[in-house]
Amino acid sequence: MKALQYVKVGAPPEVREVDTPEPGPGQVRLKVTAAGACHSDAFVMGLDEESYVNGFGYPLPMTLGHEGTGIVDKLGAGVTSVAVGDSVAVYGPWGCGTCYQCAQGKENYCERAAELGITPPGLGHDGSMAEYMIVDDPRFLVPLGDLDPVENVALTDAGLTPYHAIKGSLGKLGPGSVAVVIGTGGLGHVAIQLLRALTPATVIALDVNDDKLALAKDVGAHHAFLSNSDAPEAIAQATGRASATAVFDFVAAQATVDLGAALCGVETDQVIVGVGAAKADVGMLAKPFDAAIRAPYWGSRAELMEVLNLARASLVHVETERFTLDDAPEAYRRLHDGTLRGRAVVVP
Repeated sequence: MKALQYVKVGAPPEVREVDTPEPGPGQVRLKVTAAGACHSDAFVMGLDEESYVNGFGYPLPMTLGHEGTGIVDKLGAGVTSVAVGDSVAVYGPWGCGTCYQCAQGKENYCERAAELGITPPGLGHDGSMAEYMIVDDPRFLVPLGDLDPVENVALTDAGLTPYHAIKGSLGKLGPGSVAVVIGTGGLGHVAIQLLRALTPATVIALDVNDDKLALAKDVGAHHAFLSNSDAPEAIAQATGRASATAVFDFVAAQATVDLGAALCGVETDQVIVGVGAAKADVGMLAKPFDAAIRAPYWGSRAELMEVLNLARASLVHVETERFTLDDAPEAYRRLHDGTLRGRAVVVP
């Protein structure tokens, strides 16, 4: 079968012929219907060898893709909770299944994953950018039903991650509140829709060019401004408020973290979601009273079900550009260059 693999540190991914995997006891094989390309993949592939080895150490070659949907194709011994032919989405942040966090469905916060060497598909072991993939346990599968797999595969991360981030601030986002979304690409444009569906907040989008701001307005942002030093004043004029209630940063570069800090007032949530490297000052003398910084990661299995239900209700969708498996390296090039509208989806 064909698979898109990261083969050599620092080199672009390659489409290669590999053996079709067979499910072991308790495992499920999927015939992949769609796979999403994500900035997390690009971040890992952008590391130099020292950073890659010391920070991640994922074995290579590795099939990419931590966003995946498929049709159940073959069952390993003992699997009874799914059936051949089921259309499913893959819940990506795998855990041990038995610790306190996993018992709540929060395998994204598994207490033993690192100790046990458990990694997400495509971020530690072979993922979804192939004709077939292995899922280690059927509990990592969520029914898709009649949802289009190509149009909804990115919800497994690009929907779930902002949903989880926003839920942590829902108590503050009441009438009259202001929510700022920094970075309106793959995750950010979904976050805007989620904020509109879940809250009465005024939603402000910030990004670096007019095309991205146009997408933000298309999906529901009340206002969209360039992400620069003029943004705080533009937001203040648009909302009549000097600070935001919550700032969701889907970039997490130093410039965006600094901008988020400039938008903080009393009790503001500054939520760092993007995969970047930046520093922020904390403490009573560094931030307004009771302002908080959070760094959420992915989301729970139950939250993925909730996101898919929002899609069924037509309250959220993902702007997608489709690529064949042979063209998947181009999807990552476009992702790196920032020229995608929304999310790249690879259809084997």
